Amino acid sequence: MNIRNFIPVAILAAAVSLGSDTSARAGFLDVITSPKTLFDRAIEARSTSDIVKDNKIIIAVNAIMAKLGTIKASTEIYEQRLLITGLFDDKKLYDDFFSKVKKVKYVKKLYWHVRYMSEAEQDKRKKAGKMIGWGDALVLDTKVGLSLVGERGVADVNYRVAADAFSHVYIIGRARSGEELKKALTAARGVKTVKKIVNYVEVRP
Repeated sequence: MNIRNFIPVAILAAAVSLGSDTSARAGFLDVITSPKTLFDRAIEARSTSDIVKDNKIIIAVNAIMAKLGTIKASTEIYEQRLLITGLFDDKKLYDDFFSKVKKVKYVKKLYWHVRYMSEAEQDKRKKAGKMIGWGDALVLDTKVGLSLVGERGVADVNYRVAADAFSHVYIIGRARSGEELKKALTAARGVKTVKKIVNYVEVRP
């Protein structure tokens, strides 16, 4: 029985409203997914220093966006592996952002999925149904996240999810086994409107 089939629209909307606040969203999902086993919810056994480094990286990237005056990118991170998605219509802003992010301290691996595309091209693709808006991307992000929460045997707390304007979903984190990863990817692919899954999950007990 998949829990996502029983989550009311109002709850989904509330989850989406938390946006990119990962800690708040995780806490919210803890409340609404009580059938999930305590073992799965408590499995993230990372050191405090590891989590602190992740937080420092996110703070640094957010500071870069604030300095550049843009919120056209979103971030997810796990064990200093940084995933960034976004869409820019200003080439100089895009180049500046990329240049500064590459210099952020503690990042072990950067998964760069930020694109530059002119405003005219974006409008053209949206009219053709080849792109979705920011709000729809957040909904997709949340639906995939909830699919992992609802999948028994998947320690969803070890996964991070991001969706972009092209309905591509990126998953980063750690799976305890190959079998768990297969379950997680199958659950994610089961979400309607997902066009592509990009897997950056490491398998490690």
